[in-house]
Amino acid sequence: MPPAVPLGLSPEAVLAARRRFFAGAPVADGALAAPILRSWTRCAERGLPVGLSHAEPLSQGEFRARRERHEALRRRCRPELEALHASASAADSIVILTDPSGLVLDTVGSADFAHRAARVALRPGVSWSEAETGTNAIGTALVERRAIEVRGAEHYAEPHSILSCAAAPILDPFGDLVGLLDLSGPAGVPHLHALALVKLAVDQVEHRLFEGAFPGLNLVRFHADPSFLGTLREGILVFEEHRLIAANRSGLALLGLGWDGLGAHRFGDLFEGSLGRPGDERRARTARGVVTLRLERQSVPAAARGAVPRVAEAEAPPGPSFDPRAEQDLGRAVRLLEAGVPVLIQGETGTGKEVFARQMHRRGSRAGRPFAAVNCAALPEGLIESELFGYEEGAFTGARRAGFKGLFREADGGVLFLDEIGDMPLSLQSRLLRVLQEREVTPLGGGKAVKVDFALVCASHRDLKQLVEAGAFRADLYFRIAQYTVTLPALRTLADREGLVARIWADLCAQHGPATGEEAPFLSGQCLAALAGHDWPGNFRQLAGTLRVLRALAEPGEEVGLEALPEDVRAPSPPAASVAPAPAGLPARPGPGGDLDAVTRAAIRAALDASGGNVSQAARRLGIHRSTLHRHLATEGHGRS
Repeated sequence: MPPAVPLGLSPEAVLAARRRFFAGAPVADGALAAPILRSWTRCAERGLPVGLSHAEPLSQGEFRARRERHEALRRRCRPELEALHASASAADSIVILTDPSGLVLDTVGSADFAHRAARVALRPGVSWSEAETGTNAIGTALVERRAIEVRGAEHYAEPHSILSCAAAPILDPFGDLVGLLDLSGPAGVPHLHALALVKLAVDQVEHRLFEGAFPGLNLVRFHADPSFLGTLREGILVFEEHRLIAANRSGLALLGLGWDGLGAHRFGDLFEGSLGRPGDERRARTARGVVTLRLERQSVPAAARGAVPRVAEAEAPPGPSFDPRAEQDLGRAVRLLEAGVPVLIQGETGTGKEVFARQMHRRGSRAGRPFAAVNCAALPEGLIESELFGYEEGAFTGARRAGFKGLFREADGGVLFLDEIGDMPLSLQSRLLRVLQEREVTPLGGGKAVKVDFALVCASHRDLKQLVEAGAFRADLYFRIAQYTVTLPALRTLADREGLVARIWADLCAQHGPATGEEAPFLSGQCLAALAGHDWPGNFRQLAGTLRVLRALAEPGEEVGLEALPEDVRAPSPPAASVAPAPAGLPARPGPGGDLDAVTRAAIRAALDASGGNVSQAARRLGIHRSTLHRHLATEGHGRS
């Protein structure tokens, strides 16, 4: 676990730092714990008021569903909640368990303090995420991914200054947040060991998460001191065919690895010698010294075969950096998705629609369940239906022998993301509408209808309202999926583009850092200005790709100058036309009496002519997928191939 952050500053010092911060004056180093200052800054950038009103609790039905969804977590944490119960009651405090988003699931402890805490909504059914509630131990520990203590006036919202809280996030064997434990009491009472108690409880929970979780795989326990094997301080690594797929924090720390080491190392990269046989215990050398390791292989119960946990997704490449307005949109979108309201994301190609959708998934209560994504423009029309609805064995020529569940059923319990839904054929739109209304799916080739439960997020770079007006998209489906719409801005419209370029560059350098003792390459002032001044028709995707190439070619400590940029980026962007261009891949909206279809045909003809009839190049010019262009060509009767 990263170093915990206890706060040893006096209340007077914190109040002085608070006055300076909210007066807009700089806060001196050491005047406030760095994570608290970072959190205050995030809250101020989001525009949260210091007199923040309490978050609204979920309805009884919504809260019951959320608790049931996290029943496994509640069961895993029950021994620790009970163990802390007595300590909390004696110290006039309460112990809190939250889900990964900061929603309070359970509280135990002092009934008297629980009653007082409820006055500031510190009770089950209320979200204490930092984005909604300001700086607090629960929300800030989840953002910082470390144990943290927040006392009195360190809370961003003034009403919360009555609290003193210590919290530690719970990570699963893949490094994903699964929940959090918190110990909260009155700010006027010293809580000297609160943070240590919470950290110990979380260590116990995380240690237990490995029990029976990896049937049939090799589990290695190790430590430099053999007396620590079997204790909370031992390192635990899980290997699948010699490849590292899971670990605990101690194991990664003992080897000097981060969570990005999962999937990137084999046993031989970490320890000398072979993996050995189950039951073996021996000394082995690592890059950091000699350790004692013990190999185990968990048994495979008949019911669990084939149910080995999947490795967590690799961290997404650098993408859009959300500004305060986008963070607000994201927060609203998450809350609406939690309430069962579908969300539509609109924006030009490359503005980060899928990144936004994945953030919605990660920040919501369905974070531990599937995120099933399909690009409706990337699949031929004949395949979209089978991909979404699935099929029975023998449903059509080439069908898999065992059939296929389909993405609707793959997304059950999680989030279904339909990207480029504007390219979904009309014939399929009616079937999608029926699924959304009835919440059940019938696979191709017959079979029983299956009930499904998923949250729906759709995205399109095309103006769906225009498509509805043109008869290319069903109005009833549009009103079903667009109950809340988020429009992501194009990169060229952002004010602080230099800051954005610098942040993405820093992220890339951190991900692919230089060797020990070497400095990271840096962008010259001219290079940074040129990158920020380019219009980037491909938006964040194009910018991130360009920066990734620059980083790969740069030497340690090198200044990356203007000459390293692609020629089109070095050249100044042409002045904007008097009429604003339409989003990538869209013809401009026709004026009064105009014909949308005619403009679309003209745009396609122009792109094909400019590309010498090459469909792939024309599709890239239009910012659409090749199969989408083929679909238009088939409809319009163009004779190109």
